[in-house]
Amino acid sequence: MTQISILGCGWLGLPLAKALLKKGFLAKGSTTSIEKISVLESAGIAPFIIRLEEEKISDSITDFLADSQILIIDIPPKLRGNSSENFVAKIATLIPFVENSTIEKVLFVSSTSVYGEDNELVTEATPLNPDSEGGRQLAIVESLLQKNSCFETTILRFGGLIGEDRNPVRFLSGRENIENPNAPINLIHQEDCIGIIEKIIELDSWNKTYNAVAPFHPTRKEYYTQKAIDLNLALPKFVPSNTMAGKTILSDTLINSLQYSFIKPTL
Repeated sequence: MTQISILGCGWLGLPLAKALLKKGFLAKGSTTSIEKISVLESAGIAPFIIRLEEEKISDSITDFLADSQILIIDIPPKLRGNSSENFVAKIATLIPFVENSTIEKVLFVSSTSVYGEDNELVTEATPLNPDSEGGRQLAIVESLLQKNSCFETTILRFGGLIGEDRNPVRFLSGRENIENPNAPINLIHQEDCIGIIEKIIELDSWNKTYNAVAPFHPTRKEYYTQKAIDLNLALPKFVPSNTMAGKTILSDTLINSLQYSFIKPTL
């Protein structure tokens, strides 16, 4: 029976682990919180406290990886605010442990921020041009993993993550002078994040790179205004603009190669 280790059982990793258990996989999950151990255990997930730092990692990493064939890395870089985390160094610290384990396949959860904002239509063939520190470090990590010959790596570049309990409109509600009203949205629902990962595993689709964004790109003003109405929230107010700026992420490769149908195509 295939065992999967999920590094980062948070907003996405925990429901993903639960979904994989239902598919008949064994699942190990990591957390940095002692309080969350019981949550993982009650779900049938083998829990591990893993703290990944720039120059060291928890001793339990060896047991966390042991006897698993697939590793899912779902720990985004923490580079907002005053944080100066070296995410590249963290993953570089992890890699030797993966090399010396039973792991054969790695799925790295990345982001469309590796592209920057320069392009109108973006495919996997679009040159990477990150304009944020997070995007820059993700691009380097992608390369580190894909160039490693000890395991096969698939890169999954998610757009903005939303779910039943998570939508940017709650942050934008009632705000004024919001910029880029005509920029297209590039979002993906949690259910599709899980569905796509399941499909990659099911089809053994490794050594690939996929954009993962719902094929639904209304403008920010259109989408968030309607979403605020749907949720009975105060409307966000955007600055007047005739400019159409911002990238549109295309997920055609994923849709065609994996024969994937989005569960939440219109979010």
